Amino acid sequence: MLTISEVADFAGVTVRAVRHYHQRGLLPEPPRDASGYRRYDADAVVALVRIRTLAEAGVPLARVAELLDADEEQFAEALTDLDADLRAKQRLIAEHRARVRALAAGDSLALPQVVVDYLDRLRELGISEETVKLERDSWILVHARYPEKVAEWMGMKDKELDRPSMRRMYVQFDQSRHWSPDDPRLQEVADAAVALFHEVSADNPEAAQADADMDKEIVSLLDDKMVESSSAWRRVLELIEERGWTGWSDVRQAET
Repeated sequence: MLTISEVADFAGVTVRAVRHYHQRGLLPEPPRDASGYRRYDADAVVALVRIRTLAEAGVPLARVAELLDADEEQFAEALTDLDADLRAKQRLIAEHRARVRALAAGDSLALPQVVVDYLDRLRELGISEETVKLERDSWILVHARYPEKVAEWMGMKDKELDRPSMRRMYVQFDQSRHWSPDDPRLQEVADAAVALFHEVSADNPEAAQADADMDKEIVSLLDDKMVESSSAWRRVLELIEERGWTGWSDVRQAET
């Protein structure tokens, strides 16, 4: 007869594991002898080895008891089910690893590739990373609210960015980010923005419709995020409104 430490050593497990298997009902607790110690026989060693082998194979302890009591046919069926579960987990882990690798690019977090490509176009224009990140975060908000619309809207944004005037506006707007709200050059930025609004609305009315499709809450979030990031941009928005246009994410010509 063996003590708990001896039976654990024979089976290649720890004493703590033996006690845990007792608590889980996987291994019956033997009665104590006259000295107050539990004594284990050969059957206990065999049971422990089987439990350890199943656990090391990835069998959840919740199913170990089922397998210990199963006949040959039941055992084979249970192992087939477990193998299927492990293969499913393996596929899930592979998917998670692929997502983790994709996240290494930074912009891929919570954004589809069409938006990532658009952000790269802004970088190619020389737009500061600070402004690109603001654009990225704005598209994360839009994608969270309208995942089914983003591909269509990004197609419109790409066409707009093909315009030389739009590219110039992006660069000019980015450069003005840290100017003083009193800087007279902001008047020129506002004039350029209004001229662009007229151009886009005349040539591409679909772009205005895309803005109209967004609800007021998301438009408010986007505009607030923009003006809170720069006092100069807040001033540009005020100047644009003085010129008869309202909003930034949902640009509209004021009714007269």
